[in-house]
Amino acid sequence: MLQINRLTITHRKDLRTILQDFQLVLNDGDKAVIIGEEGNGKSTLMRWIYQPELIKDYAEYEGTCTFENEYLGYLPQELPDQNKEQTIYEFFSEKDCFFDLTPKDLAMYAKDFQLDSGFFYSDQKLGSLSGGEKIKVQMIRLLIQAPTVLLLDEPSNDIDIATLELLERIIKNWKHIVLYISHDETLIENTANIIIHMEQLQRKNKCRYTVLRMPYNQYIREQRHQFERQEQKAISDRREKRIRDEKQKRIYQSVEHAQNIISRQNPAGGRLLKKKMHAVKSMERRFQKKDEQMTALPEQEESIFFKLGENQAAIPAGKIVLEYDLKKLYTPDGMRQLSTDIFLRMKGSEKVCIVGINGAGKTTLLKEIARQLLSRTDIHAEYMPQNYDELLTLDMTPVDYLDTSGEKENRTKICTCLGSLKFTTNEMRHPISELSGGQKAKVLLLKMSLSQANVLILDEPTRNFSPLSGPVLRKMLRAFPGAVISISHDRKYMKEVCDTVYELTAEGLISRSGAFL
Repeated sequence: MLQINRLTITHRKDLRTILQDFQLVLNDGDKAVIIGEEGNGKSTLMRWIYQPELIKDYAEYEGTCTFENEYLGYLPQELPDQNKEQTIYEFFSEKDCFFDLTPKDLAMYAKDFQLDSGFFYSDQKLGSLSGGEKIKVQMIRLLIQAPTVLLLDEPSNDIDIATLELLERIIKNWKHIVLYISHDETLIENTANIIIHMEQLQRKNKCRYTVLRMPYNQYIREQRHQFERQEQKAISDRREKRIRDEKQKRIYQSVEHAQNIISRQNPAGGRLLKKKMHAVKSMERRFQKKDEQMTALPEQEESIFFKLGENQAAIPAGKIVLEYDLKKLYTPDGMRQLSTDIFLRMKGSEKVCIVGINGAGKTTLLKEIARQLLSRTDIHAEYMPQNYDELLTLDMTPVDYLDTSGEKENRTKICTCLGSLKFTTNEMRHPISELSGGQKAKVLLLKMSLSQANVLILDEPTRNFSPLSGPVLRKMLRAFPGAVISISHDRKYMKEVCDTVYELTAEGLISRSGAFL
């Protein structure tokens, strides 16, 4: 059993409360997912559960976490810097249990995670692996330690579809406790039986959490229906109050007017009117007490509101946006060939997605395509890399990074746009280095929009957006009047946004639209 009792977490810098009096009990068989908008503190909660010292530099906390006879295994959102210079073999050999595995055991892990049998003894450094391969390495090392509690922070990021399906099976078949954060709605729909929803309301001045034992789709439906019912009841109560108050006001004014006229000429009638006024005021006090019990207007953390390419003309349907031909694709160091005979043509406002197993070279290929598109003058292309820090200036604030003119009107527009992306005033003034992954992604998307780009090059565009913001982002990209070329393993993204899906293989790009759409 894992039990959290009366946990309160507060950010040191802006004194924002992330959680207040949080209570949670998890038992064997529980598969709990933490959901919430970007920057709401989901990863902070996960780190605290695993090791409170991980958050002490930026947050204060009160509360306890007890886990009797449990062994916690933690998968961080990003590979720690101290591990990036390690070889794969050094990383595994840090755990004594690795040497207890038989060749058959290792072969089984390699097969399940689509790796070479000699992978575990490789001298390749972890920092040079693809994003998905880094997740696989950490996940395997976690599993061989046989924890009873799995704490997984974004395990679905960057991994290919086959590994996503494997992750689903691992979570569903886990006999003990799983607590995870994910932005993959399909994974959540297929695995979670407990929803932990962390919200920041009133411009992040108030926090709220919900813990319910139900599947994700049911939770979303019930949350929406409950919100609508409460909103309708609150509106009805206020309408009745307004009608009642207007009637009460007319009665009060009528009695007051009669008092002013009659009381001087008719003392007996004046006494009756005085009693009537007393009754009117007594009724008013009863109404005030009743109003205190009136249904409150429901509060809900709004998802992002944002448009890409607003007021921008669509690319002509016949225009060739990309005609890319590459005989051989190599790893960035040139040491290994990844694919051959790659050909890709895009026309008009086509939305293209590239999939493939981890390590196939998708990001390497997209960077090569980006280099070509970014140099073109007949189109305006913008690029979002998988690692946002490649483009962001981390010591700048979001406003300073996005402001290219220094004019007051432009800065005001940027602040308004950031506000629609759920940034608070304080977060607009924070260095970008202090923002969450999802907030960094929002900054880059806003940069693309402000630049009036008509071609977007996106490496895993949905990977850091919450399942609550994901539908908004997909709708926004589908409505974008320009062209989009992207890498993704997000099954909903492929279905709802993309016209064509290609798989990158050793023999080139192969159309897979029918398999995923």
